[in-house]
Amino acid sequence: MSPWEQLPGPLLAWYWQSARRLPWRSDPTPYHVLVSELMLQQTRVAAVLEHYQRFTQALPTVEALAQCPEDRLMKLWQGLGYYSRARNLQKAAQMLVREYGGAFPQEPQALRALPGVGEYTAGAIASIAFGQAVPAVDGNVLRVASRLTDDHREMTKPAVKREVTAALAQVIPPEAPGDFNQALMDLGAMLCLPGGAPLCAQCPAKGFCAGFQGGTASQLPVLPAKKPRKIQERTLYLIVWENRLALRRRPAKGLLAGLWEYPNENSPWECPVPGSRTPAGQARHVFSHVEWRMTGWLVEAASDELPEGWVWAGREELAADYALPSAFRGFGGIVEERLG
Repeated sequence: MSPWEQLPGPLLAWYWQSARRLPWRSDPTPYHVLVSELMLQQTRVAAVLEHYQRFTQALPTVEALAQCPEDRLMKLWQGLGYYSRARNLQKAAQMLVREYGGAFPQEPQALRALPGVGEYTAGAIASIAFGQAVPAVDGNVLRVASRLTDDHREMTKPAVKREVTAALAQVIPPEAPGDFNQALMDLGAMLCLPGGAPLCAQCPAKGFCAGFQGGTASQLPVLPAKKPRKIQERTLYLIVWENRLALRRRPAKGLLAGLWEYPNENSPWECPVPGSRTPAGQARHVFSHVEWRMTGWLVEAASDELPEGWVWAGREELAADYALPSAFRGFGGIVEERLG
């Protein structure tokens, strides 16, 4: 028997004993699966746990999400990053309301038509919420697959992913497809770890894992070389006037599109608001493709006049109304101190 054919029984037995307790698993409606899966894209589970309950309590239904004002949606998403996911999530909800009366289609092809929903997320919804025997293959699963079969090909290649998906489709148990897919996710998150550090001794597949048996598991998967990130030096201004802070909205397209921010630009940049200026420290933030190295200045504004489109925000408004990206978290201490 191939490793794939031997996998379902031991994997499910391990999962039913060791599965992570996650809030969206206790009530796996299509809506809950959709929200959790989009939150989990490129984000650690621990970070999602802090936001999932708050988000679904504020927006408990597809209809509530579809109607949510954008600024409130961004505030609810604040801290998760990759804000285009929140916009796609709302677009998907609006499409579900418009075309399906707020219900979800069950066919994976129809699910893939929703904004932000690719093959993996469609498979997760179809299997977990609707009990369909459809694989859900993401990076975690590809890592498990490379080690299980001792596959030294580049796992991100579309042809390899198609092969893995086809192999899983042959063995996914029709009586427990959602549990099987979630078991693979947990195996990759808990034991078959990235970075060359799999916990093979604890793995339910160690008896038939070709990578473990051959001593190559820690060398897999084979991934393409990462491109170096672009470095950007930026000048940032914390502009204050009577315990209020100046904010501006970023452009509607591009990095951090449409979010509020402390005014900043590529260095050098002169503050457009007159006032006295003192150093406010430095901070850095790493995005997927670019790194910002920010030099901050505290500006005591000479008046309350601001450029068009900018706003003043006090402590309460910052907490309740304006979504600030985590890129500026390094200046949070001085903002707290200055706003009193």
